[in-house]
Amino acid sequence: MTDRPVPRPMIEAAAERIAGHARVTPVMRLGAGAFGSPAAISLKLECLQHAGSFKTRGAFNNLLSLPVPVAGVAAASGGNHGAAVAYAARERGVKATIFVPEISPAAKIEAIRRFGAEVVIGGAQYDDAQAACDRFVAETGALKIHPFAAKETIAGQGTLGREWQLQEPDLDTVLVAVGGGGLISGIAAWFAGSKVKVVGVEPAGSRALQAALEAKGPVEVKVASVAADSLGARNVGPLVYEVCKDTVDHVVLVPDEAITQAQGTLWRDFRLAVEPGGAAALGALLCGAYKPAPGERLGVLVCGANVDLAKLGALVG
Repeated sequence: MTDRPVPRPMIEAAAERIAGHARVTPVMRLGAGAFGSPAAISLKLECLQHAGSFKTRGAFNNLLSLPVPVAGVAAASGGNHGAAVAYAARERGVKATIFVPEISPAAKIEAIRRFGAEVVIGGAQYDDAQAACDRFVAETGALKIHPFAAKETIAGQGTLGREWQLQEPDLDTVLVAVGGGGLISGIAAWFAGSKVKVVGVEPAGSRALQAALEAKGPVEVKVASVAADSLGARNVGPLVYEVCKDTVDHVVLVPDEAITQAQGTLWRDFRLAVEPGGAAALGALLCGAYKPAPGERLGVLVCGANVDLAKLGALVG
């Protein structure tokens, strides 16, 4: 279908555009019985992407498909999007100004600075940082790179779905963590019309996509979760809703305890240091929020590695 907000050809073009800039990340096949599941499980390790998350894909697609003004690029971010934009901007020789809220973890702010961007504390919450970023863009003419409410961003994230399908052509279902919805929009846009079922995973305390699907339109939600810095959007917005309403099978909710359990499991079993948002999809499997059928071929996305190592150390003992 060509009338989709983000059609497959747009994702194909993004994949060609960012080739050589974003990493092809590996799949770890665990087989049947992993985590006590009756399904055949594999993990897509996007946590090994440049700058520690999938957001590098969308950042590069923006920078390589849109004209960049003298003022450079600007973004508001809880951390991962900012790090990705900063990394992509550095690689392209472009100035980047990143607005972060006070709740952003120090590890993520340090990563943004390490990639050479200017960091501005833009208020208490993410929405405050976005407002500060919007003012800066209006004043300077900088190119705003939105973490989810832009087709260029969604198409860039959709390259992950394309890559995943090439690596695992026989998947039945994929579990994908949801914050603002740019990631699941891209992946669902890629798998639209195929046999692959795309299931969203949100923290119980941050359910913007599930609420939008229930309300048949974007709505504001309250946010309170251990993963709020990366999965803490209050509203997915109209573009994400339009992409997801017909392409996401359903959304499941996971408690914070399941998210931290998944973090611990990924470290203890695989020595993967993963942030809460990056572990949320696995949390849905571990706590039973998603129950696969026997023999189901299930792909679980591990999507972010920008974790505070001291907190992870305390978590796993």
